[in-house]
Amino acid sequence: MAMLWKFMRVAKYSKTALSPKVRVKGIPANSRHSSSKSVPSDFAASTSCSNTVELLGKAYPQDNYSNVTEKILSKVGKNLHNKKHHPLWLIKEQVKDHFYKQYIGRRGTPLFSVYDGLSPVVTVQQNFDSLLIPQNHASRRKEDNYYLNRDHMLRAHTSAHQWDLIHSGLDAFLAVGDVYRRDTIDNSHYPVFHQMEGVRLFSCHELFSNIKDGEGLQLFEQGHRTAHKQECHTMEAVRLVEFNLKQVLTKLMTHIFGDGLQVRWVDCYFPFTHPSFEMEIHFQGEWMEVLGCGVMEQQLVNSAGAQDKIGWAFGLGLERLAMILYDIPDIRLFWSEDERFLKQFIVPHIWQKIKFQPLSRYPPLINDISFWLPSETYSKNDFYDLARTVGGDLIEKVVLVDEFTHPETKKVSHCYRIIYRHPERTLTQDEVHRIHQAIEESAVQELGVEGRF
Repeated sequence: MAMLWKFMRVAKYSKTALSPKVRVKGIPANSRHSSSKSVPSDFAASTSCSNTVELLGKAYPQDNYSNVTEKILSKVGKNLHNKKHHPLWLIKEQVKDHFYKQYIGRRGTPLFSVYDGLSPVVTVQQNFDSLLIPQNHASRRKEDNYYLNRDHMLRAHTSAHQWDLIHSGLDAFLAVGDVYRRDTIDNSHYPVFHQMEGVRLFSCHELFSNIKDGEGLQLFEQGHRTAHKQECHTMEAVRLVEFNLKQVLTKLMTHIFGDGLQVRWVDCYFPFTHPSFEMEIHFQGEWMEVLGCGVMEQQLVNSAGAQDKIGWAFGLGLERLAMILYDIPDIRLFWSEDERFLKQFIVPHIWQKIKFQPLSRYPPLINDISFWLPSETYSKNDFYDLARTVGGDLIEKVVLVDEFTHPETKKVSHCYRIIYRHPERTLTQDEVHRIHQAIEESAVQELGVEGRF
């Protein structure tokens, strides 16, 4: 774990809300082609009453939208995807290497440029509005995102940089970075993970140049929106873009996982791509989703200044690929600083086969917590966030095991089962009891629940 939260430190930072002033000193990393400079994460908290958050050299005034926690801020700037020989770095480098060698521009240089040092602090406009995500869309909720204030947040996806990069004149690029979401707690979900965004735009000539009798084909028309295309695109253009996208991603997955890989596509919906698909691969007897993609909304492309082009976009999770490729069982391990974990990925070249050798499987300790909910505004993600803040990465999983409504008072009670397991050592009952008690006390103080302890 990059910063293992032993009990005394956990108890000190048990509040889910930020103290009045939080500083994370550092300078944003370079964001140019293949930039790999990391943002330092020297973390310090102060009780100043200025009511601001200072992050990466900038100050953000807090308001009623502010919900980012000290625990989450301590992760900003770690940039695991740029840490040499880290498994996430290996996956990133493999994808880069594939794109560099497979897709060459007219001048003999790589067609795709790579941006892996963009700041994780973005505006709400970048994260949602630029992608045409409606104001009332569920993905904007405070329950699901980390907001610095009403206007700024920690990016929820690397798609937050699509508009800016297209607007700068880029036609083909990969954007890589850490993203932040409030989510459930189990061995495959973590509030910080890493994504890679891919975008490719085509002019009319680029798309149709290899098509027989393609001179008369066009990118756009005044038609109708259907389940298969946008109203402004011709069916021929959509089919070619869709074919190119699926071909690119199938080649990538085959290159990473080897020949014989089975791939299937599932129709889905993303606000900023249409039509949209999810790729699933067949691995160890089951189908697993590895990425989402689709034809970019033309309104987004037009607003970014590329009115005469059509394009596709995809987003993939680096942790998901690494867990499958290296057989890593727990997402918390990516934050480990245990040499027994890290040294397994020190290899002479990025394509060397690696089979993760598990560390000793330490026994879990299980405790339940029950309480009456304060109001209809309560969110399960509020409790998950609180548990993460207090218990840190000692918590392997939190699951809602019982929900009860009192027949007379109509009050609602939740019972959560918390599984504690340290990835690198054995926990004691006394240690877990104190952490669990701190979670109970914080839930009462911070969430306003009525304990049934």
